[in-house]
Amino acid sequence: MIARVRIAAIAGLVALSATSASAQKRHETPAQLRANAKVTLAAARTTALAQVPNGKIKSWELEREHDTLLYSFDIATRGKTGIDEVQVDAVTGALVGSVVHESPKAEQAEKKAEAKEKHEKHEKHEKHEKHEKHEKQAEAKEKHEKKG
Repeated sequence: MIARVRIAAIAGLVALSATSASAQKRHETPAQLRANAKVTLAAARTTALAQVPNGKIKSWELEREHDTLLYSFDIATRGKTGIDEVQVDAVTGALVGSVVHESPKAEQAEKKAEAKEKHEKHEKHEKHEKHEKHEKQAEAKEKHEKKG
């Protein structure tokens, strides 16, 4: 019985390690993202602004989407509602896709979805840490029982 529990615990830890390793690839720090960017922010800004005449950058971020490191710019244009989103590959400097116009309503929905995703990632991380703590406690208990 103890051997089955141990095998199940080891299998669970292996699965969690694989999940954790892939999650670490997706959760790069801002410093790691900057280190991987080959294109400067200034060059990416120039490329983005060339796509939206008379536009002004409202916000930007360096992020990884679908394994592509990119600068994402929200560009506002005077006299036009909403924003235009322009993405520039942070490695090659090439435009990624086309300019996407977001209405004020769509922009709000996107911000809400991003906040929800961030919250869910945080909860998933906490759940993973709690599981790891439980596994360590189970291992310690098993070692204690063997000694006794």
